[in-house]
Amino acid sequence: MIDAEAVTFAGATLDRAAHLRSDPIACEELLCRNDARCLPYWHLQPLTALEENERLSLGWLNVDHPVFGTPSEGPIFLGFEEGAPRFASSIPDWADLAPEENVFASRKRTGHPALPERYAFTDLRSVMADLGPEDAGNATLARGLFAWHATHGFCAQCGAQSNMDAAGWRRSCPACKAQHFPRTDPVVIMLVVKGNNVLLGRSPAWPDGMYSLLAGFVEPGETIEAAVRRETFEETGIRVGNVKYLSSQPWPFPSSLMIGCYADAISTEICLDPHELENAIWLSREDALRALSGGLPEIRPARRGSIARFLIEHWVADRLG
Repeated sequence: MIDAEAVTFAGATLDRAAHLRSDPIACEELLCRNDARCLPYWHLQPLTALEENERLSLGWLNVDHPVFGTPSEGPIFLGFEEGAPRFASSIPDWADLAPEENVFASRKRTGHPALPERYAFTDLRSVMADLGPEDAGNATLARGLFAWHATHGFCAQCGAQSNMDAAGWRRSCPACKAQHFPRTDPVVIMLVVKGNNVLLGRSPAWPDGMYSLLAGFVEPGETIEAAVRRETFEETGIRVGNVKYLSSQPWPFPSSLMIGCYADAISTEICLDPHELENAIWLSREDALRALSGGLPEIRPARRGSIARFLIEHWVADRLG
């Protein structure tokens, strides 16, 4: 039986304490507590720490650490961890540096001159499977909020510059008084199966040989089931019948909720949409197992930590229930 909440990014442990967000005095008092900690982000990359046992964890720091400098906005109140306040803050550049663009392959660790060598900023996608479930989930919360703030600095109603509000959980417009809240975009990702075979596709932007499950955004006025059927047909020409929900994954790149579904294919002939996919294939369960174990070099499975990898592994092991 599939454990739907064992997927990466689903293990956040923070008590979000939403009732405190609109109380600036309470948030300021929490920020002044001795047990308060803040997680730095640089270009949407969280600070991570390499422990003595080589385990990777989040790099929580004291809120007055010099690495934070003077943030332009924030910090964001994330909630409580075992009763202790937790915040996140986006820090200023300290040198002429920029994160690498190739997040599929990059494992770059960017150190900071004010921190010991074991601390570094890392792309969350590249280390998501190395963090513990709690750390991965908590990092996702802050990363999603920072990504939203980075692209919503102006009021969508009147165009004026907006301000961070409600401890980072809202933006307010001083001109027209409109309030804007973080958004989450629903995306279906589907394990399309016909007999002993699974349908996989690849985007031209992916590393050579990488294949994954089909996925697409849910459109306005559309059910999850309808989105699965539409996206599968549009991208591959495959018709889908029965659809059932399996699991979901917060995916803060920048702000999606991946809705994992099982889908029964009622046709097999692939008619590819070249604007969406470079290729699509049917892969047998046995070959999928070989690909997962590295024994099929021409097929590279979805990255560790992704819901696509999670669903494929459970299907190969016949644990979908």
